[in-house]
Amino acid sequence: MEGVMGLLRVRIKRGINLAVRDVRSSDPYVVLNMGRQKLKTRVIKKDVNPEWNEDLTLSVSDPHVPIHLEVYDHDTFTRDDKMGDAEFDIKHFVDALRMNLEGFPEGTIITRVQPCRENCLAEESHVVRSKGSIVQDMALRLRNVECGEVEIQLQWINLPSSRGV
Repeated sequence: MEGVMGLLRVRIKRGINLAVRDVRSSDPYVVLNMGRQKLKTRVIKKDVNPEWNEDLTLSVSDPHVPIHLEVYDHDTFTRDDKMGDAEFDIKHFVDALRMNLEGFPEGTIITRVQPCRENCLAEESHVVRSKGSIVQDMALRLRNVECGEVEIQLQWINLPSSRGV
């Protein structure tokens, strides 16, 4: 784990109005990629508004590497269908981690990130102090598909042997 700054816990909360890829519904799951790391959630059967509430943990060596999220429809006998993708960076999140925020009250908004053409945010995202740590909630609008959003939350995990942020 040489060169690792720490771990990024990405909570895949839920999908909203995901595309239908089977007859009346879909069997969605999420794949998260950062560099050569690839993680995926479990499949939720027959639901275009799935609730995963599943944590995927990535090791971060370079906070400038974007994170790619893809949603697929699981198929048993054929190739899984793509249901859209999104990309996000952790720059604002890491910048907030580097600030000395001891003594700041719970719920303090540290940074606001606006949706724009350079990101996949569906709405304004906040980096917030919550329960003694820094978290960022994001609603990501999926690209290359007719509809759908995925809600996630970022949280940092320090490693004793890491070089830190």
